[in-house]
Amino acid sequence: MRGVTRSLELNWPVTSAPYPYGCDLGRRLALGARVTRLIVMDEELRSLAQRLRAESGGTEAYERLLVTGDHEELAAVLTAPERPLWARETAAFRLGCAGDPRAFESLVLLLNHRDPERCVSAAHALYELADPRTARAAAALATNELRVAYALVPVRLLTRLRAPESVPTLTTVLRRRLTPGDPYGRVALACVEGLGALGDRRAVDVLTLARTHTRLMAAAEAALARIG
Repeated sequence: MRGVTRSLELNWPVTSAPYPYGCDLGRRLALGARVTRLIVMDEELRSLAQRLRAESGGTEAYERLLVTGDHEELAAVLTAPERPLWARETAAFRLGCAGDPRAFESLVLLLNHRDPERCVSAAHALYELADPRTARAAAALATNELRVAYALVPVRLLTRLRAPESVPTLTTVLRRRLTPGDPYGRVALACVEGLGALGDRRAVDVLTLARTHTRLMAAAEAALARIG
């Protein structure tokens, strides 16, 4: 774990302390208080929690997954049959941010999901996980032309990772997107911006070509200026 998402390392007891009302209501109130305390500490977790609260109906199971410090319980959610997607996503996100490699496969699947918000959350958890397989997986997703509509977040993740795969992958994807009539302008722009951020001179040729495209001209010129 990269040591950024500190809130995910906290381990508050969920069932060991007595509840003030001595009933299910007391248990739910105690869980709710711990959920609130946890999510205010981490922006990415807060975003995921707000999104999945509606999806899950705000159940006790949802609240427990947000606060439990038991990695075995979270990992079991990833392998148990017929668990809802919100539960798997919550478990994978928390395990990934805590540096548990058991989250890797689930997070990669979410990275290429049709829902952009799931992709963004998965990318954050994969970055925190710091698994050496992540860059290769993101590169494979970004270069899969059958799934190019979902390549935006993998491209941005590769930029953030600054891995050996980053520049070659972004260069390949950008060249493909420069085909006349290509509809994936946001992916192309993310590649241009990413190559500028990476600052690698291997990208000069493709950025020079991108500069001839009106929709990419300003970004390509800025990227070339950053490379120098």
